[in-house]
Amino acid sequence: MPQAREISRVLVSRETLEGAGVRLHRAFGYSQIPLFDPFLMLDDFRAERPEDYLAGFPWHPHRGIETVTYMLEGKVNHGDSMGHAGSVEAGGVQWMTAGSGIIHEEMPTPVHGRMGGFQLWVNLPRSHKMADPRYQEIGAQQIPRVTLENGGEVVVICGTFGNVAGPVRDIVVAPEYFDVTLLPGGLFSHPVRPGFMAAAYVIGGSGKFDPQQNAEQGNRTMVLYGDKGTSVEVSASEKGARFLFLSGKPLREPVAWGGPIVMNTEEELQRAFAEYRNGTFIKKRQAP
Repeated sequence: MPQAREISRVLVSRETLEGAGVRLHRAFGYSQIPLFDPFLMLDDFRAERPEDYLAGFPWHPHRGIETVTYMLEGKVNHGDSMGHAGSVEAGGVQWMTAGSGIIHEEMPTPVHGRMGGFQLWVNLPRSHKMADPRYQEIGAQQIPRVTLENGGEVVVICGTFGNVAGPVRDIVVAPEYFDVTLLPGGLFSHPVRPGFMAAAYVIGGSGKFDPQQNAEQGNRTMVLYGDKGTSVEVSASEKGARFLFLSGKPLREPVAWGGPIVMNTEEELQRAFAEYRNGTFIKKRQAP
């Protein structure tokens, strides 16, 4: 019989400033290392006021990680040192593997006065930190949606729900990333692989994320599960519930984190910043 995992920790996202002055909510980050391993950070940049986000994230480097931008409303315009440019639009996702290094900018833009989304950082293992950069940029129409028996829905960005696989493939930490909507009283049940971490971030309504607890978790609450048990079980309140579900294989490697760069040692970190200053940071450029 499946055994539901119990909640080990509940966090409430905290307001912070990033980029050129973007006001956002951080669900978890540097202070929580290594609780969410292999994930490093989840930022919630849903916003009502344009002045909270229009300054955006001007040109900055990344190395040693993957950044995952998932949009609910509006869009993020982007460009980078490899010559890529485009937009991540509502319902779409950009899974960027920075690897050995990339310099890019990301500028949130409203559509019909609305903008909101999330950015997840995924750590890369030592063996892949200096891999060639790459993008998986996927529009909303390419991301499968699974209707639950009770009328809810699971948007499968990465990983597999039931027999439906998400379009993001070949990610080294074998992550699952779902956007789950439950109708009032609806249920979500999903197996978690042994040894993998599991977490959920509530983005609407509320629900019980642990059958052993009566407490309900609401908007901008981060739920981290313990490692015992074979599944995650969620029941929505009378208001329904919407949440992001995350699971992945922990790396259990040292983390040296400085701003937008994450390596394994302080020496590697300092070398990366020295290369950024002297113009040798980018190892892979656009083909002529």
